Amino acid sequence: MITRSAFLPAYLPTGRQGKAVHQANLPVMIEKEMKMKNGLIRILAILMLGALWVVHSGCASSPPSRFYLLSSLETPRPEMKPSADEQCFSIGIGPVKIPEYLNQPKIVTRGGANQLKLAEFDRWSEGLSGNMTRVLAENLSALLCTKAIAIFPWRGGIPLDYRIELDVQRFDGTLGGDVSLEAWWMILSGDGKTLLQSKRTSVSESAGGGDYESLVRAHSRTLEKLSREVAEAIKALPK
Repeated sequence: MITRSAFLPAYLPTGRQGKAVHQANLPVMIEKEMKMKNGLIRILAILMLGALWVVHSGCASSPPSRFYLLSSLETPRPEMKPSADEQCFSIGIGPVKIPEYLNQPKIVTRGGANQLKLAEFDRWSEGLSGNMTRVLAENLSALLCTKAIAIFPWRGGIPLDYRIELDVQRFDGTLGGDVSLEAWWMILSGDGKTLLQSKRTSVSESAGGGDYESLVRAHSRTLEKLSREVAEAIKALPK
């Protein structure tokens, strides 16, 4: 007669002797399992510390971002200062439209005829269109006798003599090279219904130094040249 115990593995507790062997091996098995778990925990901890170190090293080695603004002309040349008997105007500035490739915080430079480069750590402090609008307004207020300057979108209550609209086609350059500004600008009547003058301006300025601060200064000088053209055109309009 074949008993059930004949089919059981030898290591199962089928008798007093087998039970004693199994109980003797149990602490050893538990110890081995604990060692394996502790080893895995140590490996995971080392991997996590290594990942944190890589992230920290990457952040520590990245240079800080630098932010720039266009600047208005500080002092107009004597021949451009408004005279005492000069007529004063209320002028509305805007909208100033810029190409889509310039509509971003990163400063754009030319890498070739058909190549653009985006600065990783050198950026505009505000939207370029808004910055150009504000600087153009400041320049015209220094070059003309102005009663009021309104920025688009302007609110009612200020009667305007003229409106200035600007459509920029290009406003970029190369580090250590030239900065170019190409734009169409229009002078309209205060109500915006009559086009008084339309002109395309294309000017350039040498950046001089090979850094972004020199580049932005050259940007400002090109916008100053355009501002002077607009101011002269307003002065020449029939009164």
